[in-house]
Amino acid sequence: MPKTQTVFITITAAAALGAIATIGSVAQQALSGAQKLMVVRATRLPGKVHILPATLETTQWGWFDNAELPRLTVDSGDTVVFETMSHSHGQLWPGRTIDELKKLRTDWPGRGPMTITGPVFVNTAEPGDVLQIKINKIVARPWGANFNVPGLFGQFPKEFPDGQVKYFYLDWERKVAEFGLGIEIPLRPFPGTLGVARAQPGRYNAVPPGPFAGNLDNRELIEGATLHVPVFVRGALVWTGDSHAAQGNGEVNLTAIETAFQEINVTITVDKTRKLEWPRIETESDWITMGFDEDLGKALDGAKSETAKLIAEQRNIAAEQAATSVPTRADCRVTQVVDIKKGVHCLVPKNPASARPIPPRPTAETADYLVTTARGADLNKAMDEASWGMIELLQKGKGLSRLDAYSLASITMDCRVGEMIAPEKSVHCLVPKSLWVQR
Repeated sequence: MPKTQTVFITITAAAALGAIATIGSVAQQALSGAQKLMVVRATRLPGKVHILPATLETTQWGWFDNAELPRLTVDSGDTVVFETMSHSHGQLWPGRTIDELKKLRTDWPGRGPMTITGPVFVNTAEPGDVLQIKINKIVARPWGANFNVPGLFGQFPKEFPDGQVKYFYLDWERKVAEFGLGIEIPLRPFPGTLGVARAQPGRYNAVPPGPFAGNLDNRELIEGATLHVPVFVRGALVWTGDSHAAQGNGEVNLTAIETAFQEINVTITVDKTRKLEWPRIETESDWITMGFDEDLGKALDGAKSETAKLIAEQRNIAAEQAATSVPTRADCRVTQVVDIKKGVHCLVPKNPASARPIPPRPTAETADYLVTTARGADLNKAMDEASWGMIELLQKGKGLSRLDAYSLASITMDCRVGEMIAPEKSVHCLVPKSLWVQR
């Protein structure tokens, strides 16, 4: 792949010769030869198949910019096989200390830790369209990491002034990672970040999600799922990275089991028949709506509003009428509370006639789950109280260290939203007892 410097020299030479060309067209010519070599034969996948490896020239460390030169140009219906890189341009690997990882954040302020592969320009995609990104296949590396940067990030930075990094062998044959003696975490890989360019020009921190999707940290975005996201700039510009092997709903210490993908295989299609304001995820059984805000209560309001629009579309009724059925149709979870803008997502059956009940919101331990719960008018405080209660339960009830309890909660805890209409909201955090295995 040509270096930016090489492209600049080419442009300068063209100008010296009096050639009439824009920076974009010259840069595209410089890339076209390489892009021909990135098309491969794979007849069982949709469209033309392109390979986009993760190199220092095809990735960015922690930011998006809609002026970034596309690393690949594809047609609607084509398949892209992305490779991704670990955090900080590949500077996360087993052996790196927590002090070294902290320094990578403090020495590079204003950007996220994730490494993003792309962007990919999609022909015919225009602002106002919807892009469908279907995940066909994910192949991850055999190792991952979870870490707490001391005193700086996560849901409880003041309570955890000490740091820790844990590395894991990802046993893809058994689809588990051993957290500790007798504790096994089921692996469920998904891209923490997948999305398109935002409308606003300039370079932006890749941490907060938005209408452009991006750092969704939504653990439902697995193989077989499709992200539907509005397009804001010509060509859409698709990025992915921040690859995860497993994550809890909440991601309370800021990290999942962070890894990298040898392959995340997606088919990208331009949809000009629909309009969306916010992204949605489609799975085999559900539509998943999302809301984001620095205030978790407002994020819930956004998710409820998007859910009402979805139900209105399903039943061909007004959104105001559909809103009354949200509490009985939507299974809402706390996506994450650590990405500047907090997230709530709601699962709604794709079949409008489905009578599937919303999963229970237990208030005490069950046969299958450890449970902590809290309620109050402020959803942020309820989430803090319920998740802190789980961290203490894991520490005191299961004998984990404080940092291991924080880590295990971040990777496995499922925080569910209870009452959505009443003035007092509730949060119910669950950890499966099945994590503890008999040997």
